Amino acid sequence: MRKILHADCDCFYAAVEMRDDPSLRDIPIAIGGRPEQRGVVATCNYPARRFGVHSAMSSAQALRLCPQLRLIPPDFERYRQVSAEIMTIFQQLTDRIEPLSLDEAFLDISGIERFKGSGTWMAEWLKARTREVTGITISVGVAPNKFLAKIASDWRKPDGLYVITPDQVDAFVSAMPVGKLPGVGPATAARLEQMGIADCQALRQRPIAELIDHFGKFGRRLYELSRGIDEREVKTHRERKSVSVETTFDRDIDDQQARCTALAPLVERLAERLARHGAPSIGKLFVKVRFDDFTSTTLESGGLAPQLDNFITLFDQAWQRGQRPIRLLGVGVRLADAALERQLVLFEEPAAPQ
Repeated sequence: MRKILHADCDCFYAAVEMRDDPSLRDIPIAIGGRPEQRGVVATCNYPARRFGVHSAMSSAQALRLCPQLRLIPPDFERYRQVSAEIMTIFQQLTDRIEPLSLDEAFLDISGIERFKGSGTWMAEWLKARTREVTGITISVGVAPNKFLAKIASDWRKPDGLYVITPDQVDAFVSAMPVGKLPGVGPATAARLEQMGIADCQALRQRPIAELIDHFGKFGRRLYELSRGIDEREVKTHRERKSVSVETTFDRDIDDQQARCTALAPLVERLAERLARHGAPSIGKLFVKVRFDDFTSTTLESGGLAPQLDNFITLFDQAWQRGQRPIRLLGVGVRLADAALERQLVLFEEPAAPQ
């Protein structure tokens, strides 16, 4: 039986800003880009959320909802430093940690004997120690698996601590709305609603074959999650699968502007990022285009070097799918499968005899 913690900093970027400038604590603030530059809210504090402001919202809309909103440009270097301090605290409890982002992580505390093995006491220590050392508040969920631990950490935010013991799993999950299940977005939730399924209790009544027929492989995942089953381990090492860069334009541009002035600097930035990652082996190139109507398309191709001419060819094909002014443009690479790379090394041809 696993014992998993999910630790999640409350409105992390905003929390760092409020810690460093206490005058910001009681006023609505958001971290994001300027509205005239088509900025987006990365996160906001709870006073701002009371006005309906939330992450991924455009800064312009956030200011319409809350005219007194204080918009602060992000300082990612400072956030990374605080994140490193928090991860160091996590490592004092266990070395089995899976960071998900700068502000959240899974911790596998199975078999940890400190605090008499109590997940609740470990979570309380983690919260207190993080606040003491960094001044940042975290919410923690304790559960037998990753799926439920993440649900639990969000249950009593902010500054929450919620525990789901093994004997509580069945009742807890049974009453859960299907919209709470990871991977169930608005479209899937609507399809489930059409099938008369609003919560996990109703979802459990459907045979696995029917769910697979309607949702493919995700049908099996729905079957398992509705029963509180999640066998995923906490992964201490996450293999990077892609490297990319993108930019959102202050004003929509046309295809020729993108070809002549936007693609080249993006490809240069991508080359710099690849160099920082040690020039990894590349499987495919891709371009991402978001049009002025917010529709997006991504086009990729294998067997090409990450050179400007190749990205231009991909871009030309991608733009044909929408043929509209462009709001966002990105370029990137899918990295070659590491397992395949290792296998190829194993079967290298022997050197010719001298």
